[in-house]
Amino acid sequence: MLRLYDTLSRSLVEFKPIKPDQVLFYHCGPTVYWVQHIGNLRGMTMGDLLVRSLGHFGYKVRHVRNYTDVGHLISDADSGEDKMEKGARREGTTPAQIADKYIRIFENDTRVLNLLEPTFKPRPTQLIAEIIAMVETLIRNGYAYTTDLAVYYNISKFPAYSSLARQQIEMKQKGAGKGEVDDPQKRHFADFALWIFKAGTHAGALQTWPSPFATPQVAHGVGFPGWHIECSVMAKIYLGDTIDIHMGGVEHIPVHHTNEIAQSEAANGVRFVRFWLHNEHLIVDRKKMAKSAGTGLTLEEVIGKGYDPMALRYFYLTAHYRTRQNFTWQALENAALSLTQLRQIIFGIKKASGGRIRSSISTEKLKKVDSYRFQFTAALAADLNITQALAVTWEVVKSNIPPQDKYDLIMDFDRVLGLNLDQDTAYSAIIDPEKLPDDIRQLIKSRESLRSQKRFSDADEIRRQLTTLGYILDDTPDGYIVRKR
Repeated sequence: MLRLYDTLSRSLVEFKPIKPDQVLFYHCGPTVYWVQHIGNLRGMTMGDLLVRSLGHFGYKVRHVRNYTDVGHLISDADSGEDKMEKGARREGTTPAQIADKYIRIFENDTRVLNLLEPTFKPRPTQLIAEIIAMVETLIRNGYAYTTDLAVYYNISKFPAYSSLARQQIEMKQKGAGKGEVDDPQKRHFADFALWIFKAGTHAGALQTWPSPFATPQVAHGVGFPGWHIECSVMAKIYLGDTIDIHMGGVEHIPVHHTNEIAQSEAANGVRFVRFWLHNEHLIVDRKKMAKSAGTGLTLEEVIGKGYDPMALRYFYLTAHYRTRQNFTWQALENAALSLTQLRQIIFGIKKASGGRIRSSISTEKLKKVDSYRFQFTAALAADLNITQALAVTWEVVKSNIPPQDKYDLIMDFDRVLGLNLDQDTAYSAIIDPEKLPDDIRQLIKSRESLRSQKRFSDADEIRRQLTTLGYILDDTPDGYIVRKR
């Protein structure tokens, strides 16, 4: 029985989808104005692990992961400039070109981290008519009103507004956290924008469309959608009025997801989400991960230091999705070492089986094999305890069950872990150190010397040079191994 922690009820709840064999899953994707740091990628990986786990339980997942390419202002609470315009100004190009560029980078990052492709990857700029239609519905139903600067959602019309965040809205100080813009015509300081006119601070907005929400100040209602309405519309179009699971970072609880609930339920007249899942943040050396602080590490930087991207994925697996995880280079080094050991052992298991690997585990399993399978599934059933599932995988690796059954079982587990443990090409291409070019051997020798002196930063620089030259160095308990990149 799969149990998930639902943020709305603050409890573990038995998971039962709307349809017996299908799960409708919406995952908040990136705002594509910049390269996503490894904290963002951790959140995406947690969503991937959810999809894989649901598959393990026999569900087919209809998965939507959106791209935000308009309307996400610097402040989540409707102030400041559009992040896409900020990116366009930074690079002297257009918001559309910025979106295309950073979507390509993001999709490459997700590919090398072995994230499964979502069923749909919508962009708000492609759904403006549908967004306008939902705003019209909210106005018609009495949940929205128009000012000279925007169309706002009236939170006083939705009594359950604070149910997800469990905040006392009236206790918030009026104007707290506001940026350079506030609208004196707003009826309540927490009312949020559904459609922002090309007026006031946004008079120079680069991405705008006509709308039916005309005002004397803004002919033809020209403007752009608010960030929150976009997700409500995309979820409705691709999944329906009520969905099974919605996932995102904990930072979305007080504003973005709270607003999604209010919009969707007011527009559609039914419950929006049955299970709310939120992943905690990745921090760096106990500090917040942020580009402004110099801690917004990217996957490219990780690879540039000579690490296999799967080492980063392995690192993500060592903490529960609802637990804050601390990134250090030493922690990544430990993950890389563990992954190398696991790969070597599995390569050996495959060889020991004589290559007679079954495509799935036979029905005549040993009781011990059944026990391991039960433990792995039980770990997933306990609110996606991937860390425990990984521990069970190691127990199988160290067990004395027959190599053929061991390999089959581990490969089945890896369909959830996503570490690509069946790809042994890396280890069939191990190079004899004596056959390496002299300059490469000298670099490795220098690195070993630096490590013995505990000059790990300098040793990492040599490892990066080796990667650039086309050689991957993996440390193991018995020394190092070298592979051709």
